[in-house]
Amino acid sequence: MGAAILSDLATEILIPVCAVVGIAFALVQWSLVSRVKLSPERQTSSNNSKNGYNDYLIEEEEGLNDHNVATKCADIQSAISEGATSFLFTEYQYVGVFMVAFAILIFLFLGSVEGFSTKSQPCTYSPDKTCKPALANAIFSTVSFILGAVTSVISGFLGMKIATFANARTTLEARKGVGKAFIVAFRSGAVMGFLLAANGLLVLYIAINLFKLYYGDDWEGLFEAITGYGLGGSSMALFGRVGGGIYTKAADVGADLVGKVERNIPEDDPRNPAVIADNVGDNVGDIAGMGSDLFGSYAESSCAALVVASISSFGINHDLTAMCYPLLISSIGIIVCLITTLFATDFFEIKAVKEIEPALKKQLVISTALMTVGIALVTWLALPSSFTIFNFGAQKVVKNWELFLCVAVGLWAGLIIGFVTEYYTSNAYSPVQDVADSCRTGAATNVIFGLALGYKSVIIPIFAIAGCIFVGFSFAAMYGIAVAALGMLSTIATGLAIDAYGPISDNAGGIAEMAGMSHRIRERTDALDAAGNTTAAIGKGFAIGSAALVSLALFGAFVSRASISTVDVLTPKVFIGLIVGAMLPYWFSAMTMKSVGSAALKMVEEVRRQFNTIPGLMEGHAKPDYATCVKISTDASIKEMIPPGALVMLTPLIVGVIFGVETLSGVLAGSLVSGVQIAISASNTGGAWDNAKKYIGLVLRSMQGHLAPKAQSRTRQL
Repeated sequence: MGAAILSDLATEILIPVCAVVGIAFALVQWSLVSRVKLSPERQTSSNNSKNGYNDYLIEEEEGLNDHNVATKCADIQSAISEGATSFLFTEYQYVGVFMVAFAILIFLFLGSVEGFSTKSQPCTYSPDKTCKPALANAIFSTVSFILGAVTSVISGFLGMKIATFANARTTLEARKGVGKAFIVAFRSGAVMGFLLAANGLLVLYIAINLFKLYYGDDWEGLFEAITGYGLGGSSMALFGRVGGGIYTKAADVGADLVGKVERNIPEDDPRNPAVIADNVGDNVGDIAGMGSDLFGSYAESSCAALVVASISSFGINHDLTAMCYPLLISSIGIIVCLITTLFATDFFEIKAVKEIEPALKKQLVISTALMTVGIALVTWLALPSSFTIFNFGAQKVVKNWELFLCVAVGLWAGLIIGFVTEYYTSNAYSPVQDVADSCRTGAATNVIFGLALGYKSVIIPIFAIAGCIFVGFSFAAMYGIAVAALGMLSTIATGLAIDAYGPISDNAGGIAEMAGMSHRIRERTDALDAAGNTTAAIGKGFAIGSAALVSLALFGAFVSRASISTVDVLTPKVFIGLIVGAMLPYWFSAMTMKSVGSAALKMVEEVRRQFNTIPGLMEGHAKPDYATCVKISTDASIKEMIPPGALVMLTPLIVGVIFGVETLSGVLAGSLVSGVQIAISASNTGGAWDNAKKYIGLVLRSMQGHLAPKAQSRTRQL
């Protein structure tokens, strides 16, 4: 490979252009989804056969066509949207207070490093040069933190809005075939994916250029200030994930325990008082929470790579294009994901239920293959044939093809993690079928099989992450690990599209049930939902894997910045920190699980009260009080998200101030190692249990003769 070809001017044009293209593509997808009108007339009068408007409806075929169906779907969608919006606004009010308080804390801590010095200081890796004053770094880091936090909040909110906009439209399109419903759900997920990737890239690029007006050629100071962007995104993601997760699980448990178990009514039955809260939870937890989560990982990986690049030969030689290599990778990723999305929505058409999961799997494969070519192209055009990076005070010469391998290994490791997750969470494979089969002997064996599945599913992803770390560190030290994480997230738009598709499909099934639509519609939405449970778990796998790599890169940056030569686990302070850090994910998990249990208990009591006290509710003659259940989940999740969030945010500060940086290094290392294991196992166990439930429903319907004889023969083997 030759010297860098891409000029600084071309770089400054390419990055914002790709971001704008991503935003424009998201708006086009939203426009196509909005063409599905929530009115009976539009559904049957249009002649646009490409979008299915003149196809006959299932209800007409079965004599069930009700012109009020669309109106019912619109009303239910409106209730879900209002509940989700109300919760997020309430959550963001509390999180906003934290954001301001933590921004002040960042300013005070960073500014006090040099006593709020206004004098220039020697740069860390270039003592002959001077960096900007400590006060300036504190100000710009605080601004970066606020930018990252606001972008994370907006990412989650926009994702929730498009999901609640599309769920009823997916239900209505399911009347024309599973392929029509799939396209609506997937396009809606693509809106979220492209908006998040493009907005994150554009805001980061604008912030860098604005800060550069002050910092000039002080790249080290500039990119250290930019790291606040990743911290802000991750901080908001923490609260969004915890609050949304508590909400959705409390509503889900409350609805199922009373409705399905005690009252023997179907899932998402409109008689269940918690059914709206359950559907709201899908949006605030699995859409808004996941969006903020993946944005946090994306922002952190970008910032970590930029910081390392700034103190390499790129920064010394003022090579803007080479330093922006991480942003160029993300830019090409948007274009690759745009092309990949067309394979699901325009190039091929899904005609049967069995084609849903393969279509989603092809999205991962196609995006990974195309992105490998894109990475090679960017590496050849943007990087010199060799360059120097700093590795714990020492210099390391890196070839550009070696850095390409680091990014490519991270990219393909993400695909491996996705396939392993699919195997352990899809009801098309034996692990989930075994979990479903274990239910014949009771809940105890089901729990045992589910936990065992989750623990076993950790093995291959951990080896994949370990391989990324080995290749990345061997070739390019901490920079290699940082860009490997970026490679894993380079196709984030596609990953989020197939992730957000799941909750949208889940809501579509709930709306079909509540609107009283035929069992055929529910079978189609259940098939979409079952694939969505798998894709949601795949999205979590990407988030966990990339977070592990980013955490290690940031840990290396912390060790270097704190002037720690080695982290010796035999040192008492470090070992104490190590075991305490390994305990923190368990403490955090216990707090969130107890919070879910407390909220679910209140939900169960309220649902029981309504069934027992509202006359005619079970007979369908009276309407339940949905608003009270929504309020219970909202209040409980807002209240219960604060202690786990405080544990994560305050522990490093307290340990560092009281026990010093050595103990803190042990805490960070221990929490990283154990946190990855718990996260993967819990994610896959939950996905497997959810799809086992769907699989059992498939078996029961097969026994009732609603499915083809071939399906009946296969499922009766249980």
